[in-house]
Amino acid sequence: MQYKSFLFPILLVLKLAAFAEAQNIPNKPNVLFLFADDQRADALGASGNPYIRTPNLDQLAQEGSRFTNAYVMGGNHGAVCMASRAMLMSGQNLFRVYDKLKDVHTMPMAFAVAGYTTFGTGKWHNEKEAFEASFQQAKNVYLGGMANHYSIPLRDYGPDGKLGEPTKKSYSTEVFAQTAIDFIKQQAATKDGRPFFCYVAFTVPHDPYSPEASFIDFYPDGSLPLPGNYMPFHPFEFDQLTVRDENLTGWPRKPEVIQMILSDYYSLVTHLDQQIGKIVAALKETGQYENTIIVYAADNGLAAGSHGLLGKQSLYEHSTKVPLIIKGPGVPEGQELDAFAYIHDIYPTLAQLAGLPKSEKLDGLSLVPVLSGNQEAVRSSLFTSYRNTVRAVRDGQYKLVRYPERDYTQLFDLAHDPLELNNLAEKPEMATKKEELFGLMKKWQAEFGDTTTLTAPSIKPMLYDPDTLNPKRKPDQWQPEYVLKRYFGVD
Repeated sequence: MQYKSFLFPILLVLKLAAFAEAQNIPNKPNVLFLFADDQRADALGASGNPYIRTPNLDQLAQEGSRFTNAYVMGGNHGAVCMASRAMLMSGQNLFRVYDKLKDVHTMPMAFAVAGYTTFGTGKWHNEKEAFEASFQQAKNVYLGGMANHYSIPLRDYGPDGKLGEPTKKSYSTEVFAQTAIDFIKQQAATKDGRPFFCYVAFTVPHDPYSPEASFIDFYPDGSLPLPGNYMPFHPFEFDQLTVRDENLTGWPRKPEVIQMILSDYYSLVTHLDQQIGKIVAALKETGQYENTIIVYAADNGLAAGSHGLLGKQSLYEHSTKVPLIIKGPGVPEGQELDAFAYIHDIYPTLAQLAGLPKSEKLDGLSLVPVLSGNQEAVRSSLFTSYRNTVRAVRDGQYKLVRYPERDYTQLFDLAHDPLELNNLAEKPEMATKKEELFGLMKKWQAEFGDTTTLTAPSIKPMLYDPDTLNPKRKPDQWQPEYVLKRYFGVD
């Protein structure tokens, strides 16, 4: 692990030292940020899911606070996680940062200025230069989106403070967890009095749906129920129904195949939970647990058979809602909070918990007033966006989804229809609510500078033939033998 401090300008080094002394750094809490890839909010025992086993994450939720309405704001293309991670690191909304972080002041930079040792491992799906500018130390970093969990190209910092050439290693979840453990132990041994900011970005449960060997069949095929909003295919065409994620199985979506996907998906999550338990154990063994803020979140959700979809390229709850757990100094235990949260609220929240100066340049809002019980919420409604093809807004009970290219609207009563199955948009008695939410959507658009019109100049058809989608389906280069045999029938 290589420090990059020698690369900092002299004035910045002096500023760091002065700030550290003024802020009494030894009393500052550490930050451990654990980030999952494509984990839907309900793929967690603490969320009330009786089928998945996540004891370590459930324990963190018990010892801290869990937000039940945390969302990613959306994405500007199919790789939603690029925009999500840019929002997370910048504290900015989708329409300011999109998926670019180069030359942007990031969350780890803010912690470095506050005297923290910053360390990163795992997935980085934005510019390489942005990572190198953000973290002082790094090991086993993956630059990219898709990856074979069993053979993942990873990079370390060289003496020049730059990420070197990749070396393939396996299994990604275990490599990243062990790297974090090594860093935690190294920090305890260093005893330099500086707190740390440790960012661990896993590549699971994103496909390939290839669990670590000992976790294959952890959830036997057929043992998990179908999602309550399972459909054999999406009821109408919107955007790109053959975007990469959707090609992992054919149309119609066969129930037994969706159950296979869920078995592998849950296995990936449970294995991840096991490794997180090991990281937490390292904090306890080194005496750093009580003074560490632990955050667990994910970059976006995933359909996994819901609404006839597999991926995250929609604005249904299963694809935009994410788990969010915060535990540590200043965070009450055992709270379940239904306040609306965006993933880009995490930056200002951690900054306030750690006592960093408030930045007026952040779009995200600190959730500390909600955590402390001083406020019930930081916003009364929430806006999400995907490309120029879908917009959604929700309040405490209702959600409006608009498809401009199809001139089509959905209205769901989430309090009574959380699975989004009963479209109320054309019900006469809902006309006033529908108009109210349209007005709210336009206000959000104006605030964010979203210029997409809610009715496109040219309207596309909604009807489509799912059978025509199958010829376009083929495996990609990242699928290991397990997936090729199981989902593509390749021997």
